[in-house]
Amino acid sequence: MEKVNTIIEAIAQDKGIPTISAKDAFKSALINTAKRLEGRECKFEVIDDLDNDKIEIYRVLTVVDDGDDRLYDTPDVYITIDEAKEYGEVEIGDEIRLDFRLEDYGRTGSANLYQELEYHLQRNVEKELFESYKDKVGSTINGIVTRVDEDDNTYVEIGELKGVLTLRNRIKGEKFKKGDALNALLKFVKVEPQFGMFLELTRTSPKFLEALLEREVPEIQDGNVEIVSSARIPGERAKVSLTTNRVNIDAVGATVGTAGVRINAVSSALSGENIDCIEYSAVPEIYISRALSPAVVQRVKIVSNTERDKRAVVDVTSDQKAKAIGKSGINIRLASMLTKFTIELNDIDGVTQATKSSQEEHVTKTTDPSALEDLFK
Repeated sequence: MEKVNTIIEAIAQDKGIPTISAKDAFKSALINTAKRLEGRECKFEVIDDLDNDKIEIYRVLTVVDDGDDRLYDTPDVYITIDEAKEYGEVEIGDEIRLDFRLEDYGRTGSANLYQELEYHLQRNVEKELFESYKDKVGSTINGIVTRVDEDDNTYVEIGELKGVLTLRNRIKGEKFKKGDALNALLKFVKVEPQFGMFLELTRTSPKFLEALLEREVPEIQDGNVEIVSSARIPGERAKVSLTTNRVNIDAVGATVGTAGVRINAVSSALSGENIDCIEYSAVPEIYISRALSPAVVQRVKIVSNTERDKRAVVDVTSDQKAKAIGKSGINIRLASMLTKFTIELNDIDGVTQATKSSQEEHVTKTTDPSALEDLFK
C-alpha cells in the first residue's frame, strides 16, 4: 500500500488527533479487515516502511511437524514443514510471512477496511477527548442546554461532547430549558456502550462553590488567599473557611469584596444561596466557634480529636441556641461539615452579651494546653 503515510497524516489533521494515533487506528483496521476476510484465528503483522511511504501487511504462519495436532485444531495459524520449504530454508518453530494483498478482494476488501477504519478512528478521537476532558475534572465548564427529559435530566452541548446534569446534581428549584446557557462543575468523564462518552456535571458540589469563588476573587486565583474547606446545602446556605499567610490581606474581606460585590456574584450564580465566609483557625476550639456564627458560644470543649472520631461539646446560652442550630438545623449541620467535628450543644444559664471578638478571646483563654500540644505535634 503506497503513499499510505501521507494519507494517514491528512486523516489525523482532519480528525484532530495525533498522527501516531491515526496510524495505530489504520494498522488495527487493516489487521481486523484481513481477519474478516481470511479467518478470525489468523495471525497478521503490519510493517511500516517509512522510507518508501508504504505499509505492508503479512500473514504469519508457524512451522510445525507434519503430524502436529495443532494443524487440525488451528490450521489458520500453522503450516507443515514440507509446505513451508516452498518459501525457503526453514526449521520447526520458525515463522514465515506471506504477502497479503487487500486489493485481491476488490470492493469487499475496500468496504470492510472503510468500516474498520471509521470505527478505530472514532475510538481514537474519543480517547483523545477523554484524556483532554479528564484533566478538566473539578473545574467549571460552560455549555448550551439541548433538551430536558421527562425525569428532569438536563442535556448540555459542550464542544464536541454532550454533558448530563441529573436531577440530583441540580440545585433545588432550578429549571432549565432548551437554549439556556449553563455553568456547572465537571464531575466525571464517562464512557458507556449505549451512550458513548459523555460528561457528568454538577451544580451541588462544594467544589463548584470553590471554583466560582476562585473565578471571582483574584486573591484566591493567585494563591494569596486559600480555601481551607467548604460545606453546602445547595440552594439554601453554605459556609467557607479561608486563610492567608499575607499579613496585609484580610482573607474574609477580600473574598466578600467591597459592599459584598464578589460574594454576591457567586451567590447569584448559585440561585441566591447564602454564603458565610469565616476565617480558618488551626485551633479547633476557635474554628468551631467561628463555624457556628452567627451564634455566640461560651465555651468549646474537644471531646475527641482523632482521624476517625472528632467530637466537640459547645456551651451556649438559651438565647443563642436557636442561632447555633439554625432553621431546620442548617447552621449546626454546616458547621459540622465544615470543621469535620460532630458538634453537641450544651445549654447553660444566662444571656450572652459578648461580642464575637470577645467570645473568641474567651475561647482562646479556656483552651486546654494539652489539646494545643496535641494539635501541633
